[in-house]
Amino acid sequence: MPSVLLDNSLWRNIYCVLAGDSSSCQLREYSSGILPGGMEWLAFLISAAIVIFLVVNVVLGGVIVLIWGERRLFGRFQSRTGPNRWGPFGTLTSVADAIKTMFKEDLVPAEADKILFNLAPILIAAPALTVFSVIPFGVGTYVADLNVGVLFIMAITSLTTLSVMTAAWSSANRIAILSALRSVALLISYEIPMALALVGVIMLAGSMSLGDIIQAQGIPFIIVQPLAFFVFFIAAMAEMARAPFDLTEAESELAAGYLNDYASMKFGLFFLAEFMAEISTAAIVTTLFLSGWKGFDPIPSHFWFGAKLILVLFVIIWFRMTLPRLRVDQVLKFAWKGLFELTMINIIVTAILIAIWPKPSATELWFMAAINWPVAIISIWAVSKLLGTAPYKQPKPDPNALSYPVATDAIPASSVLTGDSYTSTVRNGGE
Repeated sequence: MPSVLLDNSLWRNIYCVLAGDSSSCQLREYSSGILPGGMEWLAFLISAAIVIFLVVNVVLGGVIVLIWGERRLFGRFQSRTGPNRWGPFGTLTSVADAIKTMFKEDLVPAEADKILFNLAPILIAAPALTVFSVIPFGVGTYVADLNVGVLFIMAITSLTTLSVMTAAWSSANRIAILSALRSVALLISYEIPMALALVGVIMLAGSMSLGDIIQAQGIPFIIVQPLAFFVFFIAAMAEMARAPFDLTEAESELAAGYLNDYASMKFGLFFLAEFMAEISTAAIVTTLFLSGWKGFDPIPSHFWFGAKLILVLFVIIWFRMTLPRLRVDQVLKFAWKGLFELTMINIIVTAILIAIWPKPSATELWFMAAINWPVAIISIWAVSKLLGTAPYKQPKPDPNALSYPVATDAIPASSVLTGDSYTSTVRNGGE
């Protein structure tokens, strides 16, 4: 067993219980294991299966809880009760919906490409679930600690574009294809500022490992990098196609969007992927900007990570319920002419500050924050002015314009067409 994996408490507590006779486990004070000596390979396979099973089911359980919590919050935001029939406070509503979705009829369009049509839901759900493999949930609690964890997350999440296009194209539906093209434009536009927003974080941490980034946060990076957090959060909302960026599923224009022809559990996988993406985004924000599992003793690190995760989820839901949907041209303009420029400003300012303080201490991080906050406020204000709507000219009445009667005036006889005058007017083409 590699020592890197044994540093992971999640792996170690499972593997060494199974193969405690191995030398690496004995060095960590494990005396004996369930499996006999020489079966370390089997212990490794079983440990991997158990870890994957735990992470997948915790995420799926979190999705069910999130759906219930989001509906309850929607009810509070809209001054209504929310789900309250199935289970105490409606807690079993999500379970009832899942069962209902499973037993719905699975329809496939006659002209659909059946292989791609069935593959698309898997393509969109797998990346949202894979992201959790590199998220550290607590001290020594993760599936894998990659030295390129940030790059891995950006690469995995970009697969959403492929799955959306596959779903629309395979269904042979014009409305779905229009929605997918709009979605691809949206996703590509916001992937660039989202990735560039993390450059400042990587420069400060000196690493792309999520564990190293957490350790580098003497103070949370949301304080040191406010402009990066602003851009990343907005871009992440667009990547999730959440309001006000839910242009791909604009019900009034495109029905259900690129998943218009999906039903039963195929539709359920798309729905599941959306909420898994919400949880994974909250976990990434917690890790990169809120110092991850760091907190105060003796409260366990897992509690701090969970509390910050729930806080970010609340802000995401609040953001969705507050802002109206934007037009597609406004969304693309905001990405290319607003967020992209803000990331450039953040990178330049961060590079200058790191040139001054190459390895910043906690005190120097506070100095950086004191500089970055005015820069962020001024930059956001300047971009908002540049992207704002041009002032409308005050309309002036035309003295030569015809006057029309209002409700309190009598209609002039010349404006009333009756009898012969109506007939002659029609014959003359309405003149």
